Amino acid sequence: MNVCSNKPIATGIDLFPGFASIYGMVHDEVIHLNDQQLDWTSDIWEWSKWNIRRQISHIAAASFSWLLIRWKNELFPNGYNEIRDLADYTPSPNSPEGRWLDEGKYVDLSSVLTMLMQAMKLDLHVLRNETAGSIRKKELPRPDTWPHWHQFEKAHPNGVRWHPSDPNFSFVTLEATFRHLYFDAITHIYNIQRLKRAQGLAAVVEVPFQGYWALPDWDRSEP
Repeated sequence: MNVCSNKPIATGIDLFPGFASIYGMVHDEVIHLNDQQLDWTSDIWEWSKWNIRRQISHIAAASFSWLLIRWKNELFPNGYNEIRDLADYTPSPNSPEGRWLDEGKYVDLSSVLTMLMQAMKLDLHVLRNETAGSIRKKELPRPDTWPHWHQFEKAHPNGVRWHPSDPNFSFVTLEATFRHLYFDAITHIYNIQRLKRAQGLAAVVEVPFQGYWALPDWDRSEP
């Protein structure tokens, strides 16, 4: 006898509840900083070469560039009408692969935070429209995978596979993409905290110790 189940189908948000907290974590960590603190950099550490403003910009740009550009054909084959203002993304002309927002357009902290909020809304929009099954089945070929993905892969239990004969060619599922966006975001929030500590400022939020910055070979040097 077939028995119908009333159990709701799990969505992408069920798999990645942490996305709902990213904006608040960043906001609380940076909202009281002045321009000098936001723009401070140092060549002493690798993680201090991007200032706090750019760290925030990167978190936002990562979601836009992955979902609107790399995954466009799969997620938005008929264009961006359904997401309207969430597709208003302008990458920096000086940024490889759109790694941060246009720094001529998004200058002050409020504008960068607004774009971060838009990016998180985009993430949640896509996650709501994916089931736990569909997000794992969709896969994206990446013939130009950056070398650091060989390190990133160590934090992914699944969803990343490599071409059998090309070390620069990988395939990532939509699930692995969202896991990457989340791990990348919390790692950059950790970087923001290190940049603050290097300036004698206290961290505010607790960053989950997981993902990339929790890898054994990750640079967790402190000022």
